[in-house]
Amino acid sequence: MSDHLVPLGKPEKEIRVKNSRFVASLSLATSVKSANAFIQYIEKKYPDASHHVPAYIIGHGTSKISHANDDGEPSGTAGRPALAVLEGSGLGDVVVIITRYFGGTKLGTGGLVRAYSDAVRSVLSVTPKAKKVKAHLIELSLPYSYYETISKMVREFGGKEYDADFGGDVKLTIHIPSSSFDKFKIKLLEITSGAVVPCVLSSDETLLSPLINHSDKG
Repeated sequence: MSDHLVPLGKPEKEIRVKNSRFVASLSLATSVKSANAFIQYIEKKYPDASHHVPAYIIGHGTSKISHANDDGEPSGTAGRPALAVLEGSGLGDVVVIITRYFGGTKLGTGGLVRAYSDAVRSVLSVTPKAKKVKAHLIELSLPYSYYETISKMVREFGGKEYDADFGGDVKLTIHIPSSSFDKFKIKLLEITSGAVVPCVLSSDETLLSPLINHSDKG
């Protein structure tokens, strides 16, 4: 699972081709139901568009479900090219919908293929990515004095806070990557002198670990 890439956020990018507008909208989708919900949302967002061309990939590798639709464009000129670009991105659990506003000039078969392909490439170029990582869901009960230190430590080990209940003590629920759990547990016991012991609620969790684009720095 650690090599499974997925998108983050809901990026949107517009390109123009001979007065036609192509707006590509992309989102994470972990099921066909969630993909269809996003498609319907975009259709309602742009109700006066000429076409709404969707494509999605649910899952990864041999267990994925792929779908595309030309939505009235000539067969094979819209949905299939969009899906091909999506498949080439290496992403799974992803849905894209390209909204077209016709500009009065026909693009021809080749022009449509290029336009829909370029629209998907454009939104992929601004899409943050993450790895799907196997994780444990853990509950910690700790004194307030340890909260800031442990919260920082969770982030250092690539984890995320899921919930926090500030009562007599702090009851903290976190996700920690399975590969980091043993080292996290050892350090946790060290810094709390054994006072805080992690309770594993579930070992079959998924955590999204954002990829850092180092080329953007500086």
